This record gives sequence, structure tokens and C-alpha cells, in this order.
Amino acid sequence: MRIRVYNYNTMEKIKDFEGHSDYIRYVEVHPSLPYFLTSSDDMTIKLWDWDRNFDCTQYFEGHSHYVMMVRFNPKDTNTFASASLDRSIKVWGLGSPVPHYTLEGHERGVNCIDYYPSGDKPYILSGADDRTVKIWDYQTKSIVHSLDGHSHNVCSVMFHPKLPLICSASEDGTVRLWQSTTYRAETTLNYGMERAWALAATRETTKLAIGFDEGCVVIELGSDDPVVSMDGTGKVVWAKNNEIQTTTVRGLAGAVDDEDGLPDGERLPVVPRDLGACELYPQAIKHNCNGRFIAVCGDGEYIIYTAQALRNKAFGQAIDFVWSATGTGDYAIRESTSRVKFFKNFKESRAIKPATASADALFGGHLLGVKGGDSAVLFYDWDSGEFIRKIDVAPKEIYWSDAGNLVLIACADSAYVLSYNAASTASAIAMGQVSPEDGVDGSFDLLYEISDTITSGEWVGDCFLYCNSSGRLNYSVGGKIQTLVHLDTNSSGATTHRILGYLAKEDRVYLVDKSLNIVSYKIMLAVLQYQTAVMRGDFDAANELLAAIPEDEYTTIARFLESQGFKEEALEVTTDDDHKFDLSLELGKIEVAHSLMEVIPPDEKNSIDTMAKWKKLSDAALKISDFELTEACSLASDDFPGLLLLYSAVGNFDGMEALAAAAQEKGKTNVAFIAYLLTGNVEACADLLICTNRLPEAAFFARTYLPSRVEEIVSLWKADLSKVSETAANALADPKSSPDLFPDLDVALQVERMFLAQREATKAAGISASDYPTAKDDLELDLIALVKSQSTAAPPPPAPPAPPAHRAPPAPPAPPAPPSDKPPENPFAASDDPVDSDAAAKAAAEAQAERRAREAAAAEKRRAEAEAKRLADEAAAAEAARIAAEEAAAARIAAEAARIAAEEAAAKAAEDDDLNDFGDDW
Repeated sequence: MRIRVYNYNTMEKIKDFEGHSDYIRYVEVHPSLPYFLTSSDDMTIKLWDWDRNFDCTQYFEGHSHYVMMVRFNPKDTNTFASASLDRSIKVWGLGSPVPHYTLEGHERGVNCIDYYPSGDKPYILSGADDRTVKIWDYQTKSIVHSLDGHSHNVCSVMFHPKLPLICSASEDGTVRLWQSTTYRAETTLNYGMERAWALAATRETTKLAIGFDEGCVVIELGSDDPVVSMDGTGKVVWAKNNEIQTTTVRGLAGAVDDEDGLPDGERLPVVPRDLGACELYPQAIKHNCNGRFIAVCGDGEYIIYTAQALRNKAFGQAIDFVWSATGTGDYAIRESTSRVKFFKNFKESRAIKPATASADALFGGHLLGVKGGDSAVLFYDWDSGEFIRKIDVAPKEIYWSDAGNLVLIACADSAYVLSYNAASTASAIAMGQVSPEDGVDGSFDLLYEISDTITSGEWVGDCFLYCNSSGRLNYSVGGKIQTLVHLDTNSSGATTHRILGYLAKEDRVYLVDKSLNIVSYKIMLAVLQYQTAVMRGDFDAANELLAAIPEDEYTTIARFLESQGFKEEALEVTTDDDHKFDLSLELGKIEVAHSLMEVIPPDEKNSIDTMAKWKKLSDAALKISDFELTEACSLASDDFPGLLLLYSAVGNFDGMEALAAAAQEKGKTNVAFIAYLLTGNVEACADLLICTNRLPEAAFFARTYLPSRVEEIVSLWKADLSKVSETAANALADPKSSPDLFPDLDVALQVERMFLAQREATKAAGISASDYPTAKDDLELDLIALVKSQSTAAPPPPAPPAPPAHRAPPAPPAPPAPPSDKPPENPFAASDDPVDSDAAAKAAAEAQAERRAREAAAAEKRRAEAEAKRLADEAAAAEAARIAAEEAAAARIAAEAARIAAEEAAAKAAEDDDLNDFGDDW
């Protein structure tokens, strides 16, 4: 039979050669040398060397039946074992063609073997067709134990490389798990996929792969949580399989101002030291209250070691083990679901039967907690064993504060913080006032609830640090939750860290992940104490603690005060200008916010953040009608729309002119156009439209406001349009070439001159806002029609100066002037005498203004009378139309009635005529 070698990266076949003369059952690769073994149904084993072009370097014979499997010894890689259907297991050496010895004990053929992975036990595991699994000691060549339970041939066996488990797969379709120390049957797996043939596992995980007839299944065994504990001085002890190691985290993170210090969240470079091997497989490790001893629990047993040298102090059988929070050698164990033992100074002091149907777990601390099967926890006193209180919650873990006055009970999806009155409890115990059913009244009081799933935690004073299930490191002060950092999570979003402990001298909390990587985060103890004092309302103590807090933590303090509603205090404490600015706006302290904006560094004045702050300050100033500050903020932030609104609302003509120029310079042409238009600078409006190549708009704008520039702008429009379409450009008309298309252009030019003269006359003083009730009517005037009507009337005789236009009475219409051959005098003709000329011009202008005022008043009166007459005529016409419609409807009804009567008469006459005809014919 052939052997094929592949590159598992490229899937390329490297070698294909003849290996055995019969089926090849197994291939085993050497862990360090370029060798591999093959076993075959030809009853031989061959050693191949791939450095020698896959030559067969050694040949092993000795079995009398098929050789089903070979395995190298991990403790001595120069030896290997083989399993054969001749019912034997043989152990070989690479330098000898004959076996060193043979292990016999199976009643039928041996299918599979495995060596114990860690080398501290000289064991070989085997499975055979006699349906048994046997553990051999290859040093004494004897059977250590035989495992029964399968109902068919055992096809694969293995020692799990990480867990204390023996796994066996059988043709009965099941996989059985056994405890490798006590050989107790743990569980049986049956996935209904026919026969189980193969098993595989890795040292890095607790997963197990199983191969069946109908597919493969991968399962995860046990828990992958790290078995680790840290005492109050920073010494850490953890377990890797049966090996116990220790290290320290003190000083590894460095000081905050130390350049060589590690940043928060970086893995600490710990150097572990081996303490030795544990007699049992560790499933939990916990320091006692002062860190001198550690308890290792697993396999239904516990061992207490000294923390420095791993010397055995005590041991025993127990399902659960917990330490007391006070006594050095005080602990408790759960022997069964109905019996709990107390130990004082490592000696048994008493045993109790908890007042519950089933004691499912123990919790250590200042009181002993017993988890009952009825979803409750019962607390007992360590010294007297008295029942203290029953709390109806189902806890996963219980955390006591160092002072023992606070306790947190963590449940599946929430947690409860209670206060514990140790003095009243001790007094009740001393006086015998303990109820067997209710315990001690008033021993616990509920303070608050945390709606979060707590996976691990640690009390620091009255503050509780914890990791939740979604990967956040939080802390709770008085029920208020603050998030410190977001931690790494796995693919399902669950946290991979747990809290080891907190070192107050270094102001750091330490966390460990499932790969035993330790990280730390800085949390100032003084900050936590300050926040706790604030939550208690003790501001005197908080102010004393504030002096001990570094200034770089003041912003953290201020944000905490803000979250509690103390914004005035937060404004005084914070050192962050951004935070101070926001607080000052919230508190309405505009002057403080303005002073902060005035000291902004020059390189930050044009930043987006600074502009946004100016805008916020402008809005705040506008709310309190501080228009001066609003204008200053809008100017600083180039808020042109805001300035346009402000200047137009308050009537700031000079500001509007400045805004128009600034907006045009900054390219805000829409704002500039509106500002120019509001100030009456129509020339600038037209120029702005031309500069922005809005020539069509400029032409129509000029036709309305600047008819004198229509020809100029149309020529520009033609030149620009000719680049696209010469025909379209030639279709444009201008006043010079097509005057008939521009009716009343001369009147429009006269109106333009009037407008410009009026603008110049009012530019210095402007128009008072008090004139709005009368001036607003001027917007409705048709100036061209007005000028045309004035041009048809004779000039009125001279009159004394008249009152303002809105108060002048309407002037009567002037009679038409008699025809004359003498040309009319030009009122704008120049005089020979300059003085007389100026006086005459001034008098003419005044007379013209008075005349225009009278004419405007008369025109307004005529317009009002015409409007009233028009409305009356429309009403009369509507009434006449209604009456005519009613009369027409009546006439239609009468005509219809006459028509029906005529049709009936005609029908009757026809009928009579027919009868007469019938008689004549007859």
C-alpha cells in the first residue's frame, strides 16, 4: 500500500511511494526529528526519514496480527508503543528492531493506545475489542485501572492534553469521559451519528473533536476561565494543568509620569516562577484573607498550600471550599447538599445543616453564604454558626467590601447592593435574639440595584469595580455607573477578561484574560473616595480629599459632578477649557464663556471647533438680547446669515454695508446680494451678478432697477451666449437696436434718476423707522405710470412749502396747458449767474419735491377711489349676473314645461288622427 506526502499549505503532492504490502493502519510523526512511523496489516512497523528522501531507515517486526496503531512517548521520544490485534501492546526503541517489553491483559485485539501527556505519570492508555479501556504503568508493566462501560469495540482512546479527562470512542456510537485521577465516569456523549472512530484535541483549548460514520462533531469541555488568584500585595498564583506558578505585578506598569511606564491596557511583562505540581487537577485557586495561604480545589477535593513554597497545610474531601474574610485559617467546606463544615485555624469547629432543601454552593466573605435550591441565599455567622438572614435571590457570586459593611449579590442579569449592620447582628447573637426562621431583623438593608450582568468584580472602599458581560470595565458609586474602558470581546461579544484585584498603592486595577495575559488600568483611589463622599452628600470631606487629587484628574471629577447635577461645582473644578465653556453656557454665564473664547491661541482661531463655539455663544447671547455680543460672536465666526438677520432686524445700515463687502470678499454671494439690495446699492448688485457670470439675471435685474445699464449687460450676455449658440445670442434684443421692444424706457430712465437722487438725499440720515406706517404704501406705487401721468399734466403754479408727503392733502388735478408755439422753458437749464443758478436749482428741486408729494397724495386718493369704485362695480355686476342667472333658469324651466305640454298635445293629436284614418279606410 502506498504512502502519499502533501504540503498542507499548497496542497501539492510531495511524494508518492510504496510503503507496505497490506493496508496501512496508522501514521505517527516524531515530535522533533524528521521521522515518522507507519503500522500495517502486514504485521510490521517501519520508520521513515524524510531528510533522506523518505527512505525506510528501520524495520520493526514482532507482532503476530495486524498492527493497529503506534505512538511516540512524549517523555522519551526515542521509544514508542504499538497496539495489535494479537491482544498485546509492545514498547520499542528506535535503535533496536525487537521490542523492549510487551504488555498483555486485554482479552481481545487492541485497537488504540495513548501516552499520558505531561510525563509525571508513566501511563499508557489502551482500548480493545473486549470493550474495555485500560490504564497501564509502563514502568511496573502492570494494569493501574480498567474502565468498563462500552457495549462494543473501543476504537479510539486519549488523555486530554489540557483537562484531567480520559476520552474513549466506541463502535456503539458513544464517547465516554472519565476522570483521569479518580477514574470516575463523568459523562457519556451520543450524537446518533452511528459508530465513533476517532478523537482529537489540542493543548491550547478545551475542545474535543469526534469523528463518526456520518460526520464530525467538535465540542468544548469544561470551562476555559483562568484558574488564578491575586492577593492584596500584587502576588499572583495560577495553574496550568497540574503545574502551579507564581509571579508579581507590583511596579510593572510604572508611574504615570514615567516615560518607560506601560500605557493602560498593555500586557504586563510578568515573569512566572514554578512552585511545583499539584496532586489534583486545579479547578479553582483562592488566597486567604492575608495572602499567606492558597486553596486549590478540584476533583471533589481541596488542598491548602503555603503561598510561598507550596507546602501542604491541610487537605480533605469537599464539593465547595470558601475562605473567611477575617481569620487566617478560617474556612468552610460543603461535604454534600445537606452538610456544611466550619473550620477555625485549620481545625474543624462545627458542622451545620442549612435550612434549605439543597445546599448548591458556598460563598465566602464576612458571612458564610449558602446558595439554596429554592433560589435563595442564606447567611451564617462564622464564629457561632448562627443563621443571620435569608435573601430570596439566586446568586452567581457574592462580593464583600473590605470593611464588611457592604455586600453585592450578583445574579444572572442584575445585582443588588446591601448594607450589613455588623454591630446589631453581633448584639442580637450575644443576646440570643436570633429567629430560626427569619434570622436577625435589620441585619441587611437594600441600598440600590445594578441592572447589569456582572462577570467579576472588586470592592474599593465604597466603590465597586466590575466587568460586565458585554466587555466593559465599569464602576458603581451609589448606584451611578461610570464606564472606564471598553475591553476586548470574543466573537459572540462576551468579555474575555476578569478582575484580579486592585492595588491602592499603585492606583491600578489588574485584569487577566483566558490566556493568562495580565493588563492594568489606572484608577485613582482618591478620585473614588471623593466620588463616594459626594454621593453621601459629605461635601466637607470631599473638599478635603480634593487637595490630594492631582490636577490632571480634575476634569474627571468635574464630569462626575456634572453627571450628579452639581454643575456650579463642576465649573469651579474643571481644568478643561472645552468642558468649562460648555458648563458656562449651560449655567448662563455668558461672560465666562466669552472670556474663554478671547484667550484661544491664534493657531486655533480658525478651527472648526472654535467656529462652532462662537456660534453657540452667539445663540446664547441672542437669547438674552445682548446684540453687541451677538454681533461680535457672529463676526468672529463669519456667521454671515446670522449677521444678515441681526442687522436687518435692528436696522444697522452701516453694519449691513460692511456685511455686504465682507460676504462678497469671502465668496458668500447670496448674503452679499441681499445686503446690497437692502442698502439700495443696486449698482453693486448688478456688478455682483456680472462677476458671478449670472448674466441673464443681471440683465433682468437691470431692466427693473438700472435701465441705464441694460445695453451694457445685454452685450455681455450676447458675448457669453455666443460661445454656446450664435443664433440664440443674436436673438437677444437691446434698447439701442430694438427700442420698440423696450416700451417706456425713457420713463424708466427718469425713474432711475429719481431713485438715485432720493438715495443720495437720504443716505446721510436714512429713513426713520417711525415713518414705516406711511412709507410702506410706497411699495405699491407704479412709478412708471405715475411719471407718465405727471408728464401729461401742466406744471402747477408755485406754492408755499408743503408738509411731508404722508400728511399733505391731495392736490387737485391741474388744467391742461394751452397750446403755444413757444417751447417750454427747461427747468434744468443752466443760468449765467452761478449763485442764481444754484438758488434756482435748489428752488426748483424743492418745488419739484413738493409737487411730487402732492401728486403722490392725489394719485393715492385716486387709486383708493378707483379701487372702491371697482369693488362696487364688481359687486353690482355679480348681483346682476346672479339675478340674470335666476331669470334664465326660470325661463329654462318654463320653456321645458311648454315643450313637454306641446309634445303631449302633439301625441294626442296624432292618436286622434290615426283613429280617423282607420275609420276612413274601413
